[in-house]
Amino acid sequence: MGLTLVATPIGNLGDLSQRAETALRDADFWLVEDTRVSGKLQAHLGLSKPMRILNEHTSPRQVETYLEQLQTGKNAALLTDGGTPVISDPGALLIDLSHESQVEVDSIPGPSAVTNSLALSGFYAQRFAFLGFLARKPGPIKEELSAFADSPLTLVFFESPHRLCKLLQLAHEVLGERRYAVCREMTKMHQQVWRARLPVLPSETEVLPKGEISLVIEGKRKSKTAD
Repeated sequence: MGLTLVATPIGNLGDLSQRAETALRDADFWLVEDTRVSGKLQAHLGLSKPMRILNEHTSPRQVETYLEQLQTGKNAALLTDGGTPVISDPGALLIDLSHESQVEVDSIPGPSAVTNSLALSGFYAQRFAFLGFLARKPGPIKEELSAFADSPLTLVFFESPHRLCKLLQLAHEVLGERRYAVCREMTKMHQQVWRARLPVLPSETEVLPKGEISLVIEGKRKSKTAD
């Protein structure tokens, strides 16, 4: 008994592993970001499990209440709206408290938009940095990007399709000419991978301004010099 972190599909329900399904069936309750989203997964599995909210609006006191339930022997599955828990997700506090309180924590690996977009990009990804959603205003965005101006790390972002081109413009100002890949609607019917080099921007016909987007920007490459 304890807390089980369950990676769930980012678009294609066929990506749910057998271990993940078993953990979801065995849990006494689910801890979810949005009951409407996780409710669809329950319907797909033919389940009707109690769902409790754990998102950025959940108070520390409520998180402690969840911990108390785990300490009584309850078994909970922690899942996000899609992908791997804790990656751009607020579940870390409960996991940390569970470890500190000697509550057993397990994790079932599976889908992740971060690693999936890195794989699709084709860029060198032995070393990378995941920056999630950046700030919305140009100044803070540039400040966050400036730390990687001379870095060889490949960068991964989540971004709204309507703000994508603005982010790419700012990335060019700070990072210079870099290859990048827009990974849209991954694992879904209309999956798209669009690659280019900054400062080139995609038109709305090349990359539709809708759907879920992960952006991968290649790290700074060493220039080749003559001997």
